[in-house]
Amino acid sequence: MKTVTLNNEVKMPIIGLGTFLSSAGDAYKAVRWALKLGYRHIDCASIYGNQNEVGQAIQDAIKEDNIKREDLFITSKLWNDSHKIEDVKPAFEQTLKELKLDYLDLYLIHWPVAQKKGTQMPTSDDDWLSLEEVPLWETYSEMEKLYEQGLSKAIGVSNFNKEHLSKLISKTQIMPAVNQVECHPLLNQKELIDYCSKNNIAITAYSPLGAQYSHGSLLTNPRIVEIAGKNNATPAQVLLAWQISRGVIVIPKSVHEDRIKENFASLALSLDNDDIKKIDEMNEDRRFITGEAFINKNKGYNYIF
Repeated sequence: MKTVTLNNEVKMPIIGLGTFLSSAGDAYKAVRWALKLGYRHIDCASIYGNQNEVGQAIQDAIKEDNIKREDLFITSKLWNDSHKIEDVKPAFEQTLKELKLDYLDLYLIHWPVAQKKGTQMPTSDDDWLSLEEVPLWETYSEMEKLYEQGLSKAIGVSNFNKEHLSKLISKTQIMPAVNQVECHPLLNQKELIDYCSKNNIAITAYSPLGAQYSHGSLLTNPRIVEIAGKNNATPAQVLLAWQISRGVIVIPKSVHEDRIKENFASLALSLDNDDIKKIDEMNEDRRFITGEAFINKNKGYNYIF
């Protein structure tokens, strides 16, 4: 398994299984299939609502498939309603309980916004807390304690731009190991990747095939299809191999065994420089996940990205 070495020397598998929008039953089956096929990296989040089933799949794989916990890399994320100092560790402990684990390999701040406790998605001003009330650096400082206690082998962030990262880094002690963001050929994130590279922060790409509801825009893109044909590969494999060639970690989501297997096979695909250049040139700074739900000017959230 190809890995990316994080800034604390922890090795993170460069391909993992995403579990966003997977129903409980589908998530269980997908994780079992993935682990049988050779995946060792599973990406989770409390807001996904399926961590109990993911955790059961992990435990069953350990018991029945001769897989060791220490060979797995499990990521989860702190939801926006648990950013207060007193809420971080309880939220983390609830995630451990749901996943049936003693520790995580990576724990991330899910979004750079704060909401009132118990709010899944904000619908009014009353659901929000400003970053003056709950600064991101205070939230992250509590996560640093989890890291120092060995409860998470690495910590990081998700959906942070350069400004978010710069402010966070200036006020905290431990450099984020990972920034997980939307990334694909239509949004290649070159500027952010360069910034993170300079600061030794790894990038994980979510939606590497495009958004679930917009797959066709990438999987049927003529340029991607042409490169796939040239390499006797599928469009999905080309999209993932392009990211892997850049050192970007990918977490494609699927609940279909054949597609999970297809995605994993991208590890064996090597694109030439011409292929990579053609894909690099596709950038349109086009987002499928806009973050519009987390913009609230009254609370100081004028933009996310």
